[in-house]
This record gives sequence, structure tokens and C-alpha cells, in this order.
Amino acid sequence: MGGHREDDTDTALLRAVSDGDSAAMAALYDRHAGWLHTRLTRRCADPEVVREVLQDTFVAVWRSAGTHRGAEVGGWLWTIAARRLVDARRMQERAERVEYTAPAPAPSAEERVLAGLEYGDVGTALDRISPELREVLRATVVDGLTTRETARLLGIPEGTVKTRAMRARTELRAALAQLNPPLSSRLNPSLAPSPLGGPA
Repeated sequence: MGGHREDDTDTALLRAVSDGDSAAMAALYDRHAGWLHTRLTRRCADPEVVREVLQDTFVAVWRSAGTHRGAEVGGWLWTIAARRLVDARRMQERAERVEYTAPAPAPSAEERVLAGLEYGDVGTALDRISPELREVLRATVVDGLTTRETARLLGIPEGTVKTRAMRARTELRAALAQLNPPLSSRLNPSLAPSPLGGPA
């Protein structure tokens, strides 16, 4: 029973987990549960749901460690967690209220992403931008990670994160513009304000 320590790579730990090594599982949990919890909390205010999703994520990791195909382990873990969170929130919304999803004009592409990355036009638009830009956008805009945290998560330099984030926003706006007619006709800044009545 060799102890799993800091010098074990995530990939090595996952390989051990796929062989049923519970010490490796514990090491993987210790290493990743903290930031996963933080990111989930940024997307869901209900601590009970966050706890449940985190637990489900590591149950899924224990069962499917053998299916990991060489992608960055942090990204792979987050993909599992994000899917679990989407499912949990979908069930929560059904239970809480019937929600109208009328396409209200949003002030920016970023806010539309925050409103629902996995759904509708934004999901379609995201599919049209390159994967390396998409993952930076998910981390920085949707999860609210700092440039440094994103760089650490994705294993790329901070300068690259900044460049990709700018390119991603530009590409996303262009993709959204192709999917939706311009909103300029509705949002007309040149309209004069209605008179408030002069002094008596």
C-alpha cells in the first residue's frame, strides 16, 4: 500500500483509481475537491445541491476512471461536475416553478453565456468556436475563475489565457450575431427622453 503523495500526477492517480485503489481516490479527492466545490458554488447558491453534485462527481470518477482518455484531468473532472450540476439544476427548476424562456434581449454575450451555457442559441454559438477558446471562456466567464486559476486548471501560461479569452468573446459575439437578428432596432439610444414638464 504505497501512499499517494504530491509527486503523483493526476493521470497516475486516475490509473490507480481505475484499478480500484481507494488511497489514490482519496488523494485525487484531496487535490481536486476544493476547487471543484468553489467553481460549483459560483454557479449554484444552494450548498446542499453543491455537496450532492460534488459527491456524485467523485462517485462517477470512481466508476469511470478507466474511460479517461488523456485529456487534462482537471478539465475532465469539471466536465463531469458541470453535467451533474446541469442535471441537478434542471430538476430543481422543475420542482420550484414553471419558467418562461422567452428570448429576452441580453446586454452582452457574456451575460447570455452566464444565463445558460448548455442551452439554446448560446450552446449552438459556443459549438462554433474553437475548443481551446471555448474552455477558456467556460473557466473565465462562466465559472468566474481568475486568469491565474484558469492558467493552472488548463496548464497554459496566463498570457495565453488572456489572449484566448479576448478571441473567444469576439468569436462568440460573431457566432451569436449570425444566429440572431441585430437588436439595434429595439434598443434605440437616439430616442429623446419624454418631457418631464417645465418649472411652474
